[in-house]
Amino acid sequence: MRTGTWIEACAADVIDVEDVIRFDFEDRTYAIYRTDNGEYFATDGFCTHERIHLSNGLVMGNVIECPKHNGRFDISTGKAKRAPVCVDLKTYPVKVEAGKVFIQV
Repeated sequence: MRTGTWIEACAADVIDVEDVIRFDFEDRTYAIYRTDNGEYFATDGFCTHERIHLSNGLVMGNVIECPKHNGRFDISTGKAKRAPVCVDLKTYPVKVEAGKVFIQV
């Protein structure tokens, strides 16, 4: 895998509005989100606090809430928004083409 490669993650209609899915590629796990206004975003797939899968979390607008301790991140920037999380998430560029979601890894 080369840095900057676009990878097809899923069909755009697989992700409901205000939802998140898990996407595994090679040795990494990503979380792919669809916001309430239909935008798509991608971050690392684990909470930075205790490595819990964010795909089991709750999406509210541009925020993902971790299912374990309710820490929150802004999914568009990766910024940690509520304790106990204090380390930001890594984010990845996303594009939607021909009904498919691609992330740049």
